[in-house]
Amino acid sequence: MTVSLPLVFVLGAVAWVAIKFLGVRMWVAVVIALFGFWLSHTFLAPAIESGTRSGVGVVNGTNR
Repeated sequence: MTVSLPLVFVLGAVAWVAIKFLGVRMWVAVVIALFGFWLSHTFLAPAIESGTRSGVGVVNGTNR
C-alpha cells in the first residue's frame, strides 16, 4: 500500500507537533522555514535535493 502525502502537509504536521508538545516557539519555526527557502536558492540546492531523494529511497526501500 502506497500513501502519497504532500511534503508541505508532513512538514506542517511536524511543525505543529514541535510547537504543541516540544515547546518550540512559533517564531523559531518561522525562521527555520524561511532559512530553508533561502537555502534552496543557493549553490547547496542540488546536494540537498540529492540527499533528500536518497533518504526517501532508503525509507521506501527502493534504493539498490
